[in-house]
Amino acid sequence: MPTIPTRVGPLGAAPSLPTLHWTESGQSCCALWRSERGAAPPKRVALADDTTTADAAYRLACEGTALLWRGDYHNARQLLQALARRVDKTPQRKQRKAAQTPVQATPAALVFNLHRQAQAQRARVLGMVLIPFNADYTIALRRAPDAQLACTEAWGPAPGASESGDTAASVASLRDLLGMVSAHEWRKKGVEIPALGAAPHNRIHPHYGVFSPVRGEYVTLVATAPLPPTPPGHTALVAFDIGTGTGVLSAVLARRGITQIVATDQDPRALACARANLAQLGVAGQVQVLQADLFPPGRASVVVCNPPWLPARPSAPIEHAVYDENSRMLLGFLAGLTAHLAPGGEGWLILSDLAEHLGLRTRAELLAAFKTHGLQVLGRLDAKPLHPKAADASDPLHAARAAETTSLWRLAVE
Repeated sequence: MPTIPTRVGPLGAAPSLPTLHWTESGQSCCALWRSERGAAPPKRVALADDTTTADAAYRLACEGTALLWRGDYHNARQLLQALARRVDKTPQRKQRKAAQTPVQATPAALVFNLHRQAQAQRARVLGMVLIPFNADYTIALRRAPDAQLACTEAWGPAPGASESGDTAASVASLRDLLGMVSAHEWRKKGVEIPALGAAPHNRIHPHYGVFSPVRGEYVTLVATAPLPPTPPGHTALVAFDIGTGTGVLSAVLARRGITQIVATDQDPRALACARANLAQLGVAGQVQVLQADLFPPGRASVVVCNPPWLPARPSAPIEHAVYDENSRMLLGFLAGLTAHLAPGGEGWLILSDLAEHLGLRTRAELLAAFKTHGLQVLGRLDAKPLHPKAADASDPLHAARAAETTSLWRLAVE
């Protein structure tokens, strides 16, 4: 039977992680606390096992009490599913009520904000089911799967034991664990990108915490947009890929014959992911991957950027790929573009108009931002989304998603 973590000492193996405290069998216990969302350790912890009912667990979770699981692993998963059904009932009732209300009384922005609040509450409640890990990332529960590799990919090498002999046992939410296992499977399988050519040499393998390029329409836009001419006195185009993520757009540009590409990102996970993907696709020699906030030094004839599409605050690290608070990345890209475009060069801004349909940004505001930063529009390529949510009438944001268009704006210096 696996060892159940009950105590760690000075936490020498991972000093940056906080500590979760609880009482068990009259003894004070603690373990390293791991949270992908950056949440603080729960202040209240109750032990739960196979005898804990879903109703009792739901009541405790809604009150802010975390449930440290001591039963069978598969029963913990069933409990999580039961909690999800309960927490989803309230938003469904609100959605039905909103559907019966005149459209003018429920503006899209209000629907979006209610949806975000419901998602945040859902994440808080479901994140209250906690799973114990031994120092080597084995799961200290009956019938638990082997998730050591998935944990290593997400958290780094297991800390093992400190010099004093204390084991770096840890606790994380079951929801985080399931996300890591799912990401591990996606990383093994990869995502087929038709714009990269024929199988099997057209797969991108997203790492944990790096947004997967499942929205293929924006990749196709980069694969088909007309390239600007090579500047006089130069033998080849230079391209910048701002916020590269998995490296997919750099790979597409490389497959289009651009031999000098600089890809930037701030996230260490994204940088490692991009380097690995570019290497396995055989284009690493054409792409330099740099850690940078937006632009690298120099100028390029093609500067492509696919910023987060919604100007809202992210609530977890991976949401930085979707939510751009105060349009920081979008406006930063526009503000710096003129200084980094070679003569005759183009900035390719890939942006969905979903924010416009949700009432979060207007088209007039976007065009004004172009003009403010001395940019003109040379052209625009549009594509309709093909993802399942665009056709899901039960989605609370269905009206906006159904109307959404993804565009590649070809920008140049005025």
